[in-house]
Amino acid sequence: MKKTALITGASGGLGLEFARLCAKENYDLVLVARSEGKLYGIRHDLEEKYGICVHVCAADLSCADAALDVYDYVLEHEIQVDVLINNAGFGDEGSFADSDWQKQYDMIQVNITVLMQLTHCFLREMHRRGSGEILNLSSVAAFCAGPDMSVYYATKAFVRSYSEAIAEEVRGTGLTVTALCPGPTATGFEKAAAMKTGSAMFRHAADATAVARDGMKAMHQGKVLCYQGAFTKLMSIGSRLAPRYLTRKIARKMNH
Repeated sequence: MKKTALITGASGGLGLEFARLCAKENYDLVLVARSEGKLYGIRHDLEEKYGICVHVCAADLSCADAALDVYDYVLEHEIQVDVLINNAGFGDEGSFADSDWQKQYDMIQVNITVLMQLTHCFLREMHRRGSGEILNLSSVAAFCAGPDMSVYYATKAFVRSYSEAIAEEVRGTGLTVTALCPGPTATGFEKAAAMKTGSAMFRHAADATAVARDGMKAMHQGKVLCYQGAFTKLMSIGSRLAPRYLTRKIARKMNH
């Protein structure tokens, strides 16, 4: 039976790269994003090039219970999801006191709540079948507090911790949960987060295709954590050795 991968945030950036890689591996796809027009364009290209079936599920994941709408779509179309890639997410640069509250709220909804809801929905089905793979997008931001991007850093720390815990809960069941922790990646994140052009963090951004490829490889190998790239591995070690007051200062400087 042909397998299916569901990918959130699939209209661009890492989500699009994950979709291309899954298509190359002959997965059928369920692509989830807000931009319906972009998704249909991607659907046409992938179906034509790889001969797979691509389902388009347009959804604004910042809306309450949007993940349940995605799950209902899957049930309605009788799709068995074998791989879940929780990629959707965004950030915001600036002091918390001056931030737009709705944007911070939406960030928690997209970066955390949707990821949890989709995992909860599909994990139970995977558990009954005794097989399934889940890839959650964390970040190098998970390693420390992030002044001037406080909520974003906190959401990614949650994703890493949550993924590690669920991975341990399902160990030995045939299921795997992987947290991908990339460093700065060339995806358009910097612009979407309203960061200053040329911020230190994005001067040497990694290639999105390489990041997605490493994440997919780690997921297939059943790894719990994937620290993608030399920068991320260095930051992981540094965050454990350096005093937290120092990591906060470094993070704030890099965010600018």
